[in-house]
Amino acid sequence: MGVSGSGKSTVGAALGRGLGFEFIEGDKLHSAHSIEQMATGHALSDAERLPWLNRVGLAIAVGLTDHPGVVAACSALRRAYRDTLRTHVPDLFFVSLEAPFAIIEARVLARPHSLMPASLLPSQFETLEQLGADESGIRVDATRGTESIVATVERVLNGPP
Repeated sequence: MGVSGSGKSTVGAALGRGLGFEFIEGDKLHSAHSIEQMATGHALSDAERLPWLNRVGLAIAVGLTDHPGVVAACSALRRAYRDTLRTHVPDLFFVSLEAPFAIIEARVLARPHSLMPASLLPSQFETLEQLGADESGIRVDATRGTESIVATVERVLNGPP
């Protein structure tokens, strides 16, 4: 989870490969209308976002019926969004990828991305709610390299030796 440019897709795909789990790119589950909205610089309302969150949660739940585990890239910026995902998979574990605004903005400006123009970053940072103490997950410095982040997550998931 995290704002656009935090590394969700890159880290998620690498983590999925490392664990031998299915990887789900949440952005691919957005409706055509939502993609158009975001591409033109309009943030989605909670009502517009809810069907997408349900599609992501359902995709994770279905994936778990066929695979030993699933890794999904999904912004999940608000507690309510994560709660929606947990209605499909109650024991979901979140990896919150976090970095300062200036670093994220530079990343977003340096890449082509049809869904999230840099103009939407301020609203994402305003929307972001940190993981609560009662939520299963960890916060990770997204400025670290992908391999380092994946190794940290794998250590946490595998527990102490």
